[in-house]
Amino acid sequence: MNNFKKSFLLCFLLLFSCKEYSVEKNNRIEKAQANRDLAEIKADGKLRALIAYSATSYFLYRGQAMGYEYELLKRLADDLGVELELHVSRDLDEMLSELQKGDVDIVAHGLAITSERKQEVAFAEYLYITEQVLVQRKPDGWRKMTLDNIREAMVNDPIELIGDTVSVRKNSSYFKRIKNLSREIGGEIIIDTLTGNYATDEIIKMVAEGDIKYTLADKNLATINASYYPNLDVEVPLSFSQRIAWALRPEASELLKATNDWIRKEKKESDYYVIYNKYFKNKRSFRRRVNSPFYSLNQKQISRYDPIIKENSRMLGWDWRLLASLIYQESRFDPNAESWSGAKGLMQLMPGTAQELGVTETADAGEVIKAGSKYLRQLYQNFEQITDSVQRIKFTMAAYNCGYSHVLDAQNLAREKGLKDSIWDDHVEKMILALSFPKNYNHEVVKFGYVRGLEPFQYVEQIFQRFDHYQKFIDKEEPENRSLAGS
Repeated sequence: MNNFKKSFLLCFLLLFSCKEYSVEKNNRIEKAQANRDLAEIKADGKLRALIAYSATSYFLYRGQAMGYEYELLKRLADDLGVELELHVSRDLDEMLSELQKGDVDIVAHGLAITSERKQEVAFAEYLYITEQVLVQRKPDGWRKMTLDNIREAMVNDPIELIGDTVSVRKNSSYFKRIKNLSREIGGEIIIDTLTGNYATDEIIKMVAEGDIKYTLADKNLATINASYYPNLDVEVPLSFSQRIAWALRPEASELLKATNDWIRKEKKESDYYVIYNKYFKNKRSFRRRVNSPFYSLNQKQISRYDPIIKENSRMLGWDWRLLASLIYQESRFDPNAESWSGAKGLMQLMPGTAQELGVTETADAGEVIKAGSKYLRQLYQNFEQITDSVQRIKFTMAAYNCGYSHVLDAQNLAREKGLKDSIWDDHVEKMILALSFPKNYNHEVVKFGYVRGLEPFQYVEQIFQRFDHYQKFIDKEEPENRSLAGS
């Protein structure tokens, strides 16, 4: 065999063996993910949850992440002692497939417990009981009609759906219900299958706006949405009562047990029912959210100050959504906010700092945000030795919160303890916490004494957590110029 053939054969064998190794490695990773249970979750420190972006599950309103599933998930993660890592579903029809592949640990979505689904996944203790109802539009001019005339113009009995079309997602429990209903009433109901990209509240909106004729929805979802769309009727039941629950992999038996224990414990607390009522019963709050331009399912705005924040973020070189998250942390976008320490305004500037930056009592929002951003820029430049931009921003934020001198002390203490003084995460952040204790703030390398370290620690952590939400909901592109008026 000549040298060329030998080389070719060697390359072929190397490529083949590398491919075999790569496939084997990927299979091992997938198997490990699929077998992940509570012990692995706690070791990783993260609970990976799949959630839907919708008007009740998970959304952004006036700069704050909200939602029924979101609030419960946060409480579950806290109970387990881990962080919550949210994955937003791009296709609701594929949620259970993502769970089975091991991409996530739990599907936090309002799933009806059915026999078919129980063959694929394990369901946690049910969260609530509801029934499926028909969502239909009232006749044109219904406000001037009698109740009897309105009822005559609409479907009042499932039998009246024979030969008509109902629009639902294919992998939803609504699809199965329509199929079963057709058999029960002995006549075909035509099913218009929608893609998994549509959340149930979006499909309900399509009925209200006349894009489709009928759909099915869980009664609690249908009722809260109908409070915003008065032309909808949701009074015709199409199913018996159903239990609604979250799904887990059957192999994750310890996580399932821990989740069930947590749900049973939560059901004994009033907060559990307060959260439910907040998203499914409080009609006034729902209408206020849906009408607001600062509701992420509407105009993709975080606050009325978005144009100003964008302009100043360019000067900082930051993502504008990160600066917005900081401002929310400081004031919740309230220009009249004032802290116990005397800090004021959107950027919570201390009187002395405000004076140095030329901010007067009559300064408008634009001047305040510009001044605060200028101060952030000054602090950012003080950390030029930190090459990682994200770490540098975290140092800057901590200094903005508790003062540059205290951050320097934390860096000095980090070096003394064998930690890295240029990394905030798991290094200097630990020392900022340590400066709350006498043995540390009295250390010879510490020049500026005590600081309540939990505040800057949580300050940085919460801003970046909120920034993660903003990235999921709000585009990075520059927001349109809009007036500062709005609800």
